[in-house]
Amino acid sequence: MYAEVGDRLVTEGFKAGHGDRIGRVLEVRNNDGTPPYLVRWDGDRHESLAYPGPDTFVMRGDNIEV
Repeated sequence: MYAEVGDRLVTEGFKAGHGDRIGRVLEVRNNDGTPPYLVRWDGDRHESLAYPGPDTFVMRGDNIEV
């Protein structure tokens, strides 16, 4: 997985009633674009380091309406 600052991480909900979790990448910790990423999560605006799993994908920043 590769991401850039401004991209969105989308983690798909895996339980009934739990929606997707979406956050904006604020910082990429590795020069090659690989995890971990500092992410600000939508909703609660919480910031955390993300180590995305197989249920997560990247939406490029230029393809998103803000």
